[in-house]
This record gives sequence, C-alpha cells and structure tokens, in this order.
Amino acid sequence: MHHLNHLLRKDLVIGIPKLKFEKNKVCEACQKGKQVKNYFQSENVVSTSKPLELLHIELFVPSRTMSLGGDYYGLVIVNDYSRFTWTLLSKFKNEAFDAFRKLAKVIQNEKGLNIVSLRSDQRGEFQNESFEKFCEENGIHHNFSDPSTPQQNSVVERENTSLEEEARTLLNETKLPKYFWANVVHTICYTLNKVLIRSILKKTPYELYKGRKPNIYHLRVFGCKCFVLNNCKDSLGTFDAKAYETIFLGYSLKSKGYRVFNRRTLSVEEYVHVVCDETNSIAQDSSLEDEDAGF
Repeated sequence: MHHLNHLLRKDLVIGIPKLKFEKNKVCEACQKGKQVKNYFQSENVVSTSKPLELLHIELFVPSRTMSLGGDYYGLVIVNDYSRFTWTLLSKFKNEAFDAFRKLAKVIQNEKGLNIVSLRSDQRGEFQNESFEKFCEENGIHHNFSDPSTPQQNSVVERENTSLEEEARTLLNETKLPKYFWANVVHTICYTLNKVLIRSILKKTPYELYKGRKPNIYHLRVFGCKCFVLNNCKDSLGTFDAKAYETIFLGYSLKSKGYRVFNRRTLSVEEYVHVVCDETNSIAQDSSLEDEDAGF
C-alpha cells in the first residue's frame, strides 16, 4: 500500500485510480506467501545486575568422535551478567541435569548467592521432571525459548558457536587427532573467561565474576611439547632422564597444575612441575599419527 501511494503521489504511472491506499487488515495470501521470522535486535544494555541472576544453558554435540574421556556431549552454561562460562562434558544427553545440579551447588556456595533464573530451549534434556522439581525446590524460574527460535537464547548460542569454531581452528593448527576435542574446548573456555572483554562493562568475565583481575602469566601454547619431571626417583638410574616428553593440553580446574597427554600411557595427567617448549609442537611429529592408529 505504501508503494501504491508513492506511485500516485509522484504521478509515476498512468491509469492508477485516485484513491488512498491503506493497509488496514492482514492479507492472508501475503502472509502465506511472504511471511518470515521476526527480527530480533540485540539490546546494548546489561539486563542483569549481579552474578547468578540469570544463567543461559545449552547442550551441544561438538563431535561424533568420542573424546579421550569417553564423552560425546558438552553442556555450556553462561552467566548473563559477567558472561563467565562453564563447560561440562558427558557421555549421554540425560546426564545434563546431574552435571548442572552439581555445578549449581558449587557456584551458589562460592558466591553466597542463589540462582534466580535459567534460560534454555525446550528440548527434553531441559524440559523434564528432574529439572522442574529442582527449580521448584530452589525457587528458580526456568523460562524457555520458543521452538525453532534460538535468537531468544542467543547468549549461549553465540558462545557455542565460538567454542566450536575456535576448537576446530585449534585442532587444525596443532594437527591433533579429533578425540582431543574435549581438552580443546575446556582450554578455550578457560582462556576466554580470562581474556574476553564484556563490551558494555569494559571488564573481563573473570573480573566480573570473581571480583579481581585475572592473572595470565601461566598461559601456554596449546599442543606444544612439554617436559614433566619424573618424581619416581627410586626407579631412576643414575643416568636416566629426569623428565619425559608430553603434549600440553591445558589447565587443571582442581589445582594449579597443567594437563598433559602422556604418550606412553595414552592418558591425560595433571602435573605442576612442567616446562613447556612453546616453539615446538610435538603434535606435528609423524610418530604421533602412528600411535594414534593403535589408540
């Protein structure tokens, strides 16, 4: 109707009736032929005022490849105020609630605050009896995004995309096998919490959540060669090597140690006495591919 009025007003065509065209009702044929999704404009405001006031949660499947720990799924939880993120891995979808329940207890005790609201999609891992009962018992309001409308939970959707893209990039850069994806995701999440900037508040997620500036002196290059001190001194001969080579995989969440991949035992271990050679990527060694073939 706006276009017809414009043609009439500017006298751009001949033969159009001298009428005022008004759009005073919904055209059923137009809706069936042209209707599109509503546009969701991002709001440049901070909608929450403190940590745990709102948590965004989402389950994603980063890979069809089983991780070293036997996991296939990742539960991503984003604190709305600080954008501080947690990633919890599981073997099955139905383990999402147990993983969230354990984390919820830890972070509520840590901050001395209660979780006020949750936001998730309507998939079965979140819309179930266990989640409903937990929210009722703890006074948590659980709101859901509409079906096929991920924009309503865009905070965690964007975080998922970032984790997946950066994990894919890092695996290709280091040439590590795909079954290391869980370690990559954990390391990326750990790093982004410390170095990203919450654009509106001009602070990192770590500072907004923890209340202090992050210290990143201990960050190392993922996938680099590193040497672990052999503490089994009784089994070492006089001229045996005091350290052995491993692959750097990230940071311990339970101590101040590092996570490394022991190529002899094919397992992920945590140590404090680690020296990293950040100029050398052991993952590009052809012998690693030979070992992977038998993993």
